[in-house]
Amino acid sequence: MLINYLLAASILSLSLILFYYAYFFVKLNTHKSSILTFNEPISIIVCAKNEFQNLKDKLPLILEQDYPNYEVIVVNDQSIDDTAILLKEFEKQYQRLIVVTIDKHINQHTGKKLALTLGIKTAKNEHLLLTDADCIPNSRKWAMKMVSNFKTADIVLGYGDYVKKNGLLNKLIRFDTFNVAQQYLAYALSGQTYMGVGRNMAYKKSLFFENKGFANHLHIPSGDDDLFIQEVANKNNVCIEISEEAHTKSAVIERWGEWVYQKRRHITTAPLYKIKFKILLSIYPSAQLVFWCVILLLFYLNVNLKFCTILLVIKLFLSYLINYKIMKNLRVIDLYWIHPLYEIVHLSIQGIFVLLNIISKPKKWSR
Repeated sequence: MLINYLLAASILSLSLILFYYAYFFVKLNTHKSSILTFNEPISIIVCAKNEFQNLKDKLPLILEQDYPNYEVIVVNDQSIDDTAILLKEFEKQYQRLIVVTIDKHINQHTGKKLALTLGIKTAKNEHLLLTDADCIPNSRKWAMKMVSNFKTADIVLGYGDYVKKNGLLNKLIRFDTFNVAQQYLAYALSGQTYMGVGRNMAYKKSLFFENKGFANHLHIPSGDDDLFIQEVANKNNVCIEISEEAHTKSAVIERWGEWVYQKRRHITTAPLYKIKFKILLSIYPSAQLVFWCVILLLFYLNVNLKFCTILLVIKLFLSYLINYKIMKNLRVIDLYWIHPLYEIVHLSIQGIFVLLNIISKPKKWSR
């Protein structure tokens, strides 16, 4: 009887996985980037808190984009390093740079919602492009590629990559980034937009104020790139942009403890998601986890090996087929051949994060 239940669980979980492949991820696999031209003035907004070195190294790449008419607004959010001095020097070099300073005595919630709101209020233009101080545009065409989608949408979701380095942690972080991006980008293409990433995202200023900004979740540090997007997105006002020139790239975390804390902090907003997104985002990883646990157990028990092999081959074949182009476009093709192994490890780690948050949620923005 137990064996029958296990076999049924393997078939059901694989069926759910195949449904997600066919309904969601195949759309991302076949997606083509925009080739439209957009020349309206734009405002690029960067929030920075104690980001002296990142701004010194990376801000010039944002200030020197190949775009005809744009301003760059940097919000100095109560920095206590030499950020203010650096930005004054940059203001002398770049006329398009506008600096907004939040004084040290201002009381605020953690996170960047206040800084982002002030940046948006300062923006002269309707079309906004957002990134972080630690991000490098992948090319001088980044801004042009991202905002070209405003021809057909009010919201543009981009991809924020991480620098490739040696080591298991780097590979897991990059696979996790791919996994998150694969879902939010594919869901957006299916009219089920639930998030973007603050590292690379664009939307209209009027959309922000029509929604009263972050008012509905101002009491929590995060939510500026997922809860807000859920509030303003619909089936007709969202585009994605995944061309390589439109990526941004960030330095990857190099300590396990910092990454674990960051991931646990990110998932604290999940309970506030709309019910349909909670369901969609829980079924797929649950089906993956059940499939791998059951299929490995059946192999261990030496039960119906031929049948189990067929299920495993189907899963692996379609996974490799669906993921090749997506992983290539999102610059994680080096993880392609052993991505099922990363999938198993990633599922296990995510499960641990969820359990840890049930016991005790992170209370600070950073450790």
